[in-house]
Amino acid sequence: SFRFPAPLTRMCPVPWAHGYREKPALLSPGAGVPRVQVAGKKDHPALLSLEESDLEEQFVKGHGPGGQATNKTSNCVVLKHVPSGLVVKCHQTRSLDQNRKLARKILQEKVDIFYNEENSVAYRERREAEKKKQERKKRAKQTLEKKRLLKELWESSKSSTAGTA
Repeated sequence: SFRFPAPLTRMCPVPWAHGYREKPALLSPGAGVPRVQVAGKKDHPALLSLEESDLEEQFVKGHGPGGQATNKTSNCVVLKHVPSGLVVKCHQTRSLDQNRKLARKILQEKVDIFYNEENSVAYRERREAEKKKQERKKRAKQTLEKKRLLKELWESSKSSTAGTA
């Protein structure tokens, strides 16, 4: 049977993908994070690892839309990093396990920003994203201005040809 060479194979950690699925060990309790994939783009050097002994975790009732499915189940995670005093509350999914992992990821980024400030990976990512957003806004504004000028030229040429006829 034909097999692709190793560089062409791809392991996909997303749950809706078909085929081989690698369970990401990103935020398993007690494990440091060697590499983090931010915004699904590129790998970054390691963020500061979180020690489970430094974390206080609580499970509280959810909030927001969803009625009984969210309001009566304690699947909202409140995670506190004791040394820094940072607190994260995560209720993005109905799954307690997914919320725990997401809360740890968010807290890890916040702790990295707290200790490393401008040198942190997450801070640089946010700054780059903000720059890109500003550039997109500027280009959109320029495009609208060009369209307005073109429309004015079209209207003036239309009225001048109508006056001569």
